[in-house]
Amino acid sequence: MSPRVSQVEAVVLRMHDELAVHERFMREALHEARLAVQTADVPVGAVVVVEGRIVGRGRNQREALADPTAHAEVVALRAAAQQLGTWRLTEATLYVTLEPCIMCVGAAVLSRIRCLVFACHDPKNGACGSQFDIVGARRLNHTFPVIAGVCQEEASALLSTFFRRLRQKEAAKR
Repeated sequence: MSPRVSQVEAVVLRMHDELAVHERFMREALHEARLAVQTADVPVGAVVVVEGRIVGRGRNQREALADPTAHAEVVALRAAAQQLGTWRLTEATLYVTLEPCIMCVGAAVLSRIRCLVFACHDPKNGACGSQFDIVGARRLNHTFPVIAGVCQEEASALLSTFFRRLRQKEAAKR
């Protein structure tokens, strides 16, 4: 086996290991998303990870708290900042089940996260390429890599089921 082949194999193995780590933490975010349904909130969940440890968890709580800013990402970033005792989350990776909106990407930029991983795109409000590309704006003083599509099918199914049931409830009221 040539050294080139073993280098390629090493890269493939590293990519596989990284995907497994991303899937593990995205499943934690999906758990948070399922909890959001209990309060009639849109099922979006997030976790903040530093050095392989979850330091912040969040789920949509706009309905539960009557707070328009209580998005999963903001809740998780606040929890992480509290846990770590700093707003600078420079070693943190944010995992979220839905592409963040403008507000949430702004919070991620301002908290100086290291990386963002999300499950499914949000064609209506997504700010990581779907509607806007905030992180790609060169004027920002901080940017980070964005990884999309981790556990996409599961996250999409959760959202589709939620909105289908919501429409059915609304139709039954009429």
